[in-house]
Amino acid sequence: MLNFPEIDPIIVSVGPIALRWYGLMYVLGFIATFLLVRRQIERQGLVALADQFDNLNMVLLLSLVVGGRLGYVLFYNLPYYLDHPLQSFNTMAGGMSFHGGMLGVILGGVWYCHRVSLNFFETADLYVATLPIGLGFGRIGNFINGELYGRATDVPWGMIFPAGGNIVRHPSQLYEALLEGLVLFSLLVWMGRLKERRGLQHGTILAFFILYYGVLRCFVELFREPDAQLGLMLGIISRGQLLSGLMVVAGGLFLWLLNRKPCS
Repeated sequence: MLNFPEIDPIIVSVGPIALRWYGLMYVLGFIATFLLVRRQIERQGLVALADQFDNLNMVLLLSLVVGGRLGYVLFYNLPYYLDHPLQSFNTMAGGMSFHGGMLGVILGGVWYCHRVSLNFFETADLYVATLPIGLGFGRIGNFINGELYGRATDVPWGMIFPAGGNIVRHPSQLYEALLEGLVLFSLLVWMGRLKERRGLQHGTILAFFILYYGVLRCFVELFREPDAQLGLMLGIISRGQLLSGLMVVAGGLFLWLLNRKPCS
């Protein structure tokens, strides 16, 4: 068994204002996406997208926050929020959903790209290729917070998390950081190069992101402790696996539809 490295979640605080590791991880993810997407825009000479870049980023950021919060309310704890509706807006209490955030970003991106006459699928391919960086950082933030820990285990690298009782558990946050971060990023970079060489349809990287993430998340959920208020459906399926399974279906269907059309 390994010792859980108890790191203070707060890096520094001044009065009621605190800089937390979790927040810093998301900031690093946003910065990485901003820099990498801007570099690709310049490299590919996408003038129209460059002109809308700052406004698009603001729309996507707001869409991520709103979608992530609504997703958590609807997918993970709806009965509680129906009884306490005002708590739906209390983001300081925690509770964000990746699946909700993804839907929010897609809807926000579709709306803005349509509004300013940008190609949504071309734009989406640039952004989603960088998202695993932020996902990886976010999971490291979860680990530092000692939250979203894994199921009980007897593996040598298991840990006892302060909030998880006196039980040795999988450090599933680190599994997710590796799979949803490094592995997914590597797969999408490879797909991006393949898209350039073979002239694949715009939207291909988005489709593979949806598909690959769904597969990797379904796998890692086998080691992650289910949400206490939900447990396992039929005793075997977590809510995260259900939503990620739908992503696998959606990503596969999207790829099939793209391949039915001739390359442009």
